[in-house]
Amino acid sequence: MGPHCDSLPPGFELPPLPVMATSSDVSQVLLPIGGLVGREVDLDAFLQTLMDRIAVTMQADRGTLWLLDAARGELFSRAAHLPEVSQIRVKLGQGVAGYVAEHGEPVNMPDSRGESRFFADIDRMTGYRTTTILAVPLRDASGSLYGVLQVLNRRGGGRFTDDDVERLMAISVQASHALQSTSLYQELQRAKEQPHAPVGYFFNRIIGESEPLKVIYRLIQKAAPTDATVLLRGESGCGKELFARAVHVNGPRRDKPFVKVDCAALPASLIENELFGHEKGAFTGADHRMPGKFEAADGGTVFIDEIGELPLPVQGKLLRVLQDREFERVGGTQTLKVDVRIVAATNRDLAKMAAEGKFREDLYYRIKVVELVLPPLRERGAEDIERLTRHFIAAAAKRHRLPLPRLNAAALERLKRYRWPGNVRELENCIESAVVLCEGEILEEHLPLPKVVGAPPAVVESRDTAVDSEGNGELLPLAEVEKRHILRVLDSVKGNRTAAAKVLQIGRNTLGRKLKEYGIADEG
Repeated sequence: MGPHCDSLPPGFELPPLPVMATSSDVSQVLLPIGGLVGREVDLDAFLQTLMDRIAVTMQADRGTLWLLDAARGELFSRAAHLPEVSQIRVKLGQGVAGYVAEHGEPVNMPDSRGESRFFADIDRMTGYRTTTILAVPLRDASGSLYGVLQVLNRRGGGRFTDDDVERLMAISVQASHALQSTSLYQELQRAKEQPHAPVGYFFNRIIGESEPLKVIYRLIQKAAPTDATVLLRGESGCGKELFARAVHVNGPRRDKPFVKVDCAALPASLIENELFGHEKGAFTGADHRMPGKFEAADGGTVFIDEIGELPLPVQGKLLRVLQDREFERVGGTQTLKVDVRIVAATNRDLAKMAAEGKFREDLYYRIKVVELVLPPLRERGAEDIERLTRHFIAAAAKRHRLPLPRLNAAALERLKRYRWPGNVRELENCIESAVVLCEGEILEEHLPLPKVVGAPPAVVESRDTAVDSEGNGELLPLAEVEKRHILRVLDSVKGNRTAAAKVLQIGRNTLGRKLKEYGIADEG
């Protein structure tokens, strides 16, 4: 069975290609998916789309992307037209793909019969009959081989030509450039340093494969292709925006706008205007009509971050949008229709707020059609902390144009033991600081973390308590850990709330609300 576009998930349809692909088509191979490279796309769908595109361009019946597992000396199929099996592994030197990986040169096999490099066991396993094979190496920017692109059985019963070899080589350069921009490639590099660690990648730019995250991945894969409203709950710094973008980019609206509204960063008096826009003359200074975020996002997705900060009067207008997909601009009488999907996020307990009359109960039930509760970093385990750490090291070194530093084992252990009250955001900032300050190797002294007095406490896996970050072994409620962290940051910036909010990467309004909860009066 050859590649078929209708087998892809919604939003990954491919435009038609000319019946006969020529060298001029090579530059067009990645255009339909090029915009997905830097987005939180489902990597399985992304890679399968890539291979479908390559197979169609090469007039081949099937295609396979093989990736190198250097620690085991094997290749494994990562995206392939293999309806019969989920994955195939071959050793270096085994079969055509193994030969290409071992020797680093393309192979054009016009007839598999009697060919010593042909590995017939795969055909026996799948029941597929391979006649012609063309395979070329995938190399990274340094020239190192990390995979193989392979196509099988040229359509029409013909053989792959020298021009086809040249064409697939050119495609491999484009494909490799795209792959090196994904978290897939970074995972492959990590696996070189950790031979026994599995290579995990589900959504591009979302790092981790702990069990709590796998639950979220499965829910996103189910919810994304629909128009269902999604509510993301979790502590600050858990990556709610990344997951919101994953919902958008893996659904049918992925080519339409993704518009974010941060309710915590806006004064309450401006949120309604930001969401719904205003008419000329609606208020002093409104000298022209201004569309709001809902109009800007028409056809796409509106991401309402920190929806718990939404004033009650505005909640009523949002409920109307959810129910009827209509609203009026501030100061207007004309009813506007809008076609948007809504994804909301909060770190507050909306059910409790609804019971206390601080959040509309009917709106709460409207936005939690699909609810995703993101785990804090401390519940994701040491393996995810290490994955994220190595990802952030590579990203920071690239961003600041610095050599890639080594990670000292003691520093890594310190990172794994810390409780991360600021979650992934705090880890990212910590690693960026260490990359900038270190000299070739990240040591414990480069990590901007609280000093540990005595032996560090063991990691305690609990949803309700956390170890005191000062390292004295005391078990504290999570709210107390957050409070101490915020007050420590506030103290470090000499009480400047704007600076503290920036360090914590939360809105100043959110910081003010939290300080009020701690019994600290507003600034005079």
